[in-house]
Amino acid sequence: MPKKEVPINHLQQYLPPGTGDAVMAYLHQHKVHLTIARERKSILGDYRHRTHAANHRISVNGNLNKFSFLITLLHEIAHLLTFEQHGRSVQAHGREWKNIFGQLLQQFLLHKVFPADVERELLLSLKNPAASSCAEDGLLRVLRKYDTNGQGFLLVEELPPNSLFRIKDGRIFRKGEQLRKRFKCTEVKTGKIYLFSPVYETEPA
Repeated sequence: MPKKEVPINHLQQYLPPGTGDAVMAYLHQHKVHLTIARERKSILGDYRHRTHAANHRISVNGNLNKFSFLITLLHEIAHLLTFEQHGRSVQAHGREWKNIFGQLLQQFLLHKVFPADVERELLLSLKNPAASSCAEDGLLRVLRKYDTNGQGFLLVEELPPNSLFRIKDGRIFRKGEQLRKRFKCTEVKTGKIYLFSPVYETEPA
């Protein structure tokens, strides 16, 4: 998993304007060891709690747009604060974490650091934040508008019916009918049926 160390005074380049001081205050206060991952396909960020031998550790994908980066970093800081307050006695994305993550988001929403469309989706999710940062479909759709590295990719919902698409591991699928919130798709090689989120990123095949 390729990562690179980021000097704390260089973190600003990954964040929306006006948010660096508030973010760095949390990192300094809790002595967080922060790394930036160049690319990870399965996760956007990761948190490891402090031990007797190491400080809190957070990693965030560096290829995210600035708004996704901030939301993901706050997601991981919320895990840190939950651990500091409750240790291992609560669920990773339980009520305690959701309350803390919601409070962190609210702090930044008050300072109007997000575009209006991102702010609107965050406000909708504040009462019950998703376990995966940026995971709500509406939020993912609007955040994607600010990506600069997603050229050539389409969401499943954007593909024409019966079209072929390739996912990140190289497998090819045919898009089928929508069943409630997900699309029924057939893997071409095996004929197996899989359900895809409408906002899953694909490459037309």
